[in-house]
Amino acid sequence: MMLNYDCLTEIRAFGRENKIPILLDDTLEYISNILNDIKPYRILEVGTAIGYSALCFSKYLAEGGRIDTIEIESLRVEQALENIEKVGAMDKIRVLEGDALDILPYLTEEYDVVFIDAAKGKYLEFFNHALRLCKKGGYIIADNVLYKGMVQSDYNKHKQRTAVNKLRAFIDMVLENKDLQSELIDIGDGLTVSKKIN
Repeated sequence: MMLNYDCLTEIRAFGRENKIPILLDDTLEYISNILNDIKPYRILEVGTAIGYSALCFSKYLAEGGRIDTIEIESLRVEQALENIEKVGAMDKIRVLEGDALDILPYLTEEYDVVFIDAAKGKYLEFFNHALRLCKKGGYIIADNVLYKGMVQSDYNKHKQRTAVNKLRAFIDMVLENKDLQSELIDIGDGLTVSKKIN
């Protein structure tokens, strides 16, 4: 079946208009270059939203490859499934509905890439699961780690303080982990890219 990737422009426009957090163009371009190089067979995504990033990533899958993507909000799951069907990528993307921290412990297969783009305050917990599920030589990528610049600034509103502090701890943990080759990329809203070397 031919995939209709032309729909992605419309899906992206819908996301922007409705203030749904979807991948920024420069971030997508950076990740796409990695995916294009490695041609992953299995990708795990934490945070589906309307399926935009999973659909963009699906272009780079190896033959017979699949993306498992986790989403907690029912409305978003519904929208993602509609978009996946619109593109014709049902055999490439599997949407798992529920809280990622309930689902991740039950996943057992190894992934070439794990992409984290969900609740910022839970990145440390997501990452611990990602480490287990990512195969050696694979990549763990986390988006929005600079959280609109707040992670690098002294000022943050009380409401955001917990998320900001948790993201700072997350970045420190990722960059200091000896089993990973990691870098913090100042692109879009900040990205950590970690290659699992042990």
